[in-house]
Amino acid sequence: MSPHAPNSSISSRLTALAQRLGLIGRGPRQILERASELKLAFNDIPKRESTISWEHGIPWHYLLDLPRSALSGPVQEDKAHARSMLLKVVKTQQHSEDRFDLRKVDGLAHCPSEHSRLISLEQLAATDFCRQARIISYKDFVKTISLALPRFLAAETVQLQQASWHGTRLFWGGDSNGDAFASAIVYARRRELEVSMPILMTSYQLDSEGLQQLNLHYHVLAMPAAAWSDAGFMALLLEVPYSRLAFNGRSGATEILLLPKQSAQACALGEGLLIAGATDVAAHLQKIATG
Repeated sequence: MSPHAPNSSISSRLTALAQRLGLIGRGPRQILERASELKLAFNDIPKRESTISWEHGIPWHYLLDLPRSALSGPVQEDKAHARSMLLKVVKTQQHSEDRFDLRKVDGLAHCPSEHSRLISLEQLAATDFCRQARIISYKDFVKTISLALPRFLAAETVQLQQASWHGTRLFWGGDSNGDAFASAIVYARRRELEVSMPILMTSYQLDSEGLQQLNLHYHVLAMPAAAWSDAGFMALLLEVPYSRLAFNGRSGATEILLLPKQSAQACALGEGLLIAGATDVAAHLQKIATG
């Protein structure tokens, strides 16, 4: 048996289903009508929740270095073009400061998943996770923060990061000992102890021009996971070029469907899905980008 036989069999069954539903060969208007009548469990993109976790919600920063393998779809050229548009959505810049008070930091780049919904470092410091870091003196403070910042006393540059989709929250970029960092910062706040260090800040921003180009070329829609096993939707999808992006199960992950507007059939499918209740991702991000 050919190694491609299973995929061919699935494709054949979907094609036969589409024929029975009267979808094969239909024009844009019919595709739009069929799509608008789909009953899928569409979910809005979750509203931004201000938490201590950099990874909480949809990790839009992954668009900055989106690997070629991140997109799936039937045609390589379509995926390559969709990827080229997505790579323009996020931009980054860095700046350094010689003295920055770390008490302003209120998030962690690497936060344990069980604490990702906490809204403050104070809440984290009060958990069993952090109670082992008992700080009752300045000596304890130095010992604790040095677990997170081994070169604290040498004033080594601290990595921080922020993103427009996280509002004004600042995140410590360290990859371990977040409990020690949180406990030390909370102690410093309570004791009104300034903790000034040189920092390198990496800022991630949504690019309005990049989003405009994305919206010009594609319908970019948030799709429920169940859509990919819905016979009516999949039968329609056979009719059009598309690319699919998934964020691999991370917190708040969303499946995204990109339909090229230059294809009348794909554009019709996108318009129909919007009527059916799909969220326009490009419009959602543009609102964040423009504040």
